[in-house]
Amino acid sequence: MGYDVHITRRTPWWEDEGARITTREWGAVVAADSDLEMVQVAQASPRGQDAGVEYRHEWLAQMRTHPRRDAHGAWLNWADGQVVVKNPDGVLIAKMREIARALGARVQGDDGDYYDE
Repeated sequence: MGYDVHITRRTPWWEDEGARITTREWGAVVAADSDLEMVQVAQASPRGQDAGVEYRHEWLAQMRTHPRRDAHGAWLNWADGQVVVKNPDGVLIAKMREIARALGARVQGDDGDYYDE
């Protein structure tokens, strides 16, 4: 289990009603950002372990410039009209704010707290 942080246009993020981020918008943001790359399969190995985690998703992006990308994945997952990151650190939160600005959205945690600048 972990704590998810969402790039969303919904208020709050868990509402079914509200504007959604489309796959076209998400794809365009990833394509325009040199820090991000779309990946079909993302892999990461937990520290000190050989067995890695494999995650498959059509609209998954990875922050390739993240300093701990190989250990923790640095994955941004588009699903159901919003982008979700599990347990993001400060580097990912900053990137999420940048993405949210480009999408006209906000960054909001599982508990409803906003990560706006």
